[in-house]
Amino acid sequence: MEAVPFGRWHRKPRIVVGTATFFDAFDALSLAFALPVLVMLWDIAPAQIGVLISASYVGQLIGALAFSSLAEKHGRIRGATAAVTIMSIMSFACIFAGDFQMLLLLRFLQGIGIGGHMPVAAAYISELSRARGRGRFFLLYEMIFPVGLMVTGQIGRLVVPGLGWQAMFLIGAIPGLIVAYLISKLPESPRWLINRGRLDEAERIIEAMESCNAYAMKTDTEAAPPAPSPEPKAIAQAPGPRKTRWLELLSPAYLSRTLTVWALWASAYFIANGLNNWMPTLYTTVYELELGTALFAASLNNVAQVLLLLVCVFTIDRIGRRNWVATSFVLGGAALAVFGMTGAQNPFALMVLGTLAYGIIGSTNAVLYLYTPEIYPTRMRAIGTGLATSWLRLASAAAPTIVGLMVGEQGVAAVFLMFAGVAVIGMIAATRMIETSNRRLEEIAQ
Repeated sequence: MEAVPFGRWHRKPRIVVGTATFFDAFDALSLAFALPVLVMLWDIAPAQIGVLISASYVGQLIGALAFSSLAEKHGRIRGATAAVTIMSIMSFACIFAGDFQMLLLLRFLQGIGIGGHMPVAAAYISELSRARGRGRFFLLYEMIFPVGLMVTGQIGRLVVPGLGWQAMFLIGAIPGLIVAYLISKLPESPRWLINRGRLDEAERIIEAMESCNAYAMKTDTEAAPPAPSPEPKAIAQAPGPRKTRWLELLSPAYLSRTLTVWALWASAYFIANGLNNWMPTLYTTVYELELGTALFAASLNNVAQVLLLLVCVFTIDRIGRRNWVATSFVLGGAALAVFGMTGAQNPFALMVLGTLAYGIIGSTNAVLYLYTPEIYPTRMRAIGTGLATSWLRLASAAAPTIVGLMVGEQGVAAVFLMFAGVAVIGMIAATRMIETSNRRLEEIAQ
């Protein structure tokens, strides 16, 4: 596969899985833009808001672990299809929630699907990539998640005031079921097939890649140095399947990598999802902005993230994963600290500094989806990514609840100083990253 450049064959998997990832983002954030209405409709207290937001992330934690294991045993395509199906059905069910308790349960169940799809999709797209240009290839796919968040924000501010909060869940439901069907028709990951000893199937898929990308292979050969040994040879020498054991992630060979990415996921998403889920409500309750203005201000978070990620897409293979992540924590943490230390009194300052911090650290979130599958071998790539993203879910579940408690007792300034402290932890963890830019997956895994 290292001899096959990116071309026409790769477009369909990236578009289909990217569309599913778009609805991951939409379904994950839809509640944030429904909450300002639900708070008034159901008289929800700040602590309950945090619990409702956190319910989805608890479900995502369970989904990430369950579907990553499923994907190691039964394939990336089966795992992704099942996860997207659950996510979409539960989005439809949320429309009929009549009270706080019912929506809490349905968001938990929907979270299982959301959390299950993302690590499996990351492993799948990474395994279709060769070393040269993998960062750009992967991030062009992963960029659809922040684009989905951005679109969710714009749709939320336009739809919720006129059509009600239920419209957000309806929009995420029907298209998701169509995408689940399209995923089921995608080819399986050749690297996963090789690892499972299904060599003939893997070779047929690689031959299809070579045939479809024949022109790209010709121009790539003329423009670049010789590629590594072709995959058919690797297939002929491939070992039989090795049983995946998650404890291997904590073996001496992988312990440092594992602890580093766990700290990175927890730090980045504690900040990002703490900000993204609470800012619409902060604007309406603490700063008393009108609903439409508040939703517009909150939607700028994801616009900033997309703009920063565009820069990241075209520079990540030159700058490197480690440098980007470390710098993001420094700059994002500085913006959070400035807002907290100046008293957090001005909604315009929140709009500038909070949005900037989210955009910077949000770009790191996408890089982690690129980096984590790179550092593990095929036999445990999905489970390694799934366990790492479990820390995302734990942090994302904890952050809204902690923010809800702190806002009521200590104020907004204390919340942002806490976020700045978490950014310091992320920066320290980033210094422990190994650099993976332009290295073959098989080489990195050794």
